[in-house]
Amino acid sequence: MAFMDQNYLISNASGLRIFDSVKSLPVVDPHNHANVKEIADNNCYSDAWQLFAATDHYVWEMMRKRGVPETLITGKEASNEDKFLALAKIFPEVAGNPVYEWIHLDLKRYFGIEELLSESTGKKIYDTVTAKLATDAYRPQALLTGPLNVEVMSSTDDLIDTLEDHARANAAFGKVLIRPTWRPDKAMKIFAPAWRPYMNQVAERFNIRLNSVKDLVSAFKMSHDYFAERNCRASDHGLEYPVFADVDEKCADRIFRKAMAEEKLTAEEIDLFMGYILAEAAELNSQKDWVTQLHLGAVRDVRATLFDSLGPDVGGDISNHYLDYAPALCSFLNRFDDRLKVVLYCLEASHQGTLATISRAFGAKVALGSAWWLLDTPIGMHRQLEYIGSADTLSNFAGMVSDSRKLLSYGSRFEMFRRVMSDVIGNLVERGQMPEEIAFNLAERMAYSGTKKFWNL
Repeated sequence: MAFMDQNYLISNASGLRIFDSVKSLPVVDPHNHANVKEIADNNCYSDAWQLFAATDHYVWEMMRKRGVPETLITGKEASNEDKFLALAKIFPEVAGNPVYEWIHLDLKRYFGIEELLSESTGKKIYDTVTAKLATDAYRPQALLTGPLNVEVMSSTDDLIDTLEDHARANAAFGKVLIRPTWRPDKAMKIFAPAWRPYMNQVAERFNIRLNSVKDLVSAFKMSHDYFAERNCRASDHGLEYPVFADVDEKCADRIFRKAMAEEKLTAEEIDLFMGYILAEAAELNSQKDWVTQLHLGAVRDVRATLFDSLGPDVGGDISNHYLDYAPALCSFLNRFDDRLKVVLYCLEASHQGTLATISRAFGAKVALGSAWWLLDTPIGMHRQLEYIGSADTLSNFAGMVSDSRKLLSYGSRFEMFRRVMSDVIGNLVERGQMPEEIAFNLAERMAYSGTKKFWNL
């Protein structure tokens, strides 16, 4: 098999036929971190680094791993061309990591570049890409509706966001292509140093005095309604570990007032408050039939020097297989049993069995999301889909998400997923476990129609 040929990631004839049936389906992406302002402004990208790597901490981590100085990754002194050439120099050394495949897929599919990125080709590729980016065909809106074939996508937005950029972008598209996603994490994470100042922002945004936790829930409802009026269909919650959802208002109010007075909270108080807020958010979701996304298990910012110098979302995050998901997660799901759509994302492979069996136990409204973050690889996706098919049902899979800040991810990451999915389903056909006609219907549902239906898109 040649590098990234028609058989890429597909090991059987049935899988190739299945992939051929789904490869051109529109992209439906229920969760990403798109820069909606960038899309609404619709300016040309300045150069290849801005498009391929300026917002991609997956790329940054690979560069750090191969010893590239931080000045050539996130530094302000180096030019974008110098950064791209530094990436090109070490790029052959990251083969085997999905970053190597994603970028080569992007180069091949959207720029017609067959050459491998390396020190010897870096300058030529940089110049070729940068020249094309100066044309109208490579503006963000043209890419999304053209070669990337995006039908609908859901960004990730703070509860105090006003979403004007969504309105501008959708007006330009002439349809609702970008939907917001309601993310109240900053209000929920009462342990964060920025929580108290953030409460002032919430109060100002909704013209409300936050004297009690009930006032905060009122602000939540105003924000939730505002998002609903602007085409939101889901919330998103990042949790290092699940929290119990059976906390009463009186307890939560005592903790809220203590934190507002800037008094130190215990670990138990933090968990109690987070559980209360998560349950209140889920209650609002259940009333509007929104999907509640739980991103579980990310232990963030463990590399202190990186966080101290650059802040969050730059790399330095890990998974932890010691976390126990079942008790608190089952408590939450029992509270909202059969009246709340929930998607469970798994960062740690050893937790996949627990989440799959929980999904199975709680029926059709609890679904497994795509292999997330450090599992968003051919190996991670393949193993997850095989396990889902045996422990749960592939038909209830919540669908692929890009989870990305980079526009081209709607191409490369979705192609990678559809190829892996086709290989997994194709193997079931080849082993006599599934009729081929059933396989085609299943693949279409997993890649497109099932996702649209579950997320109300």
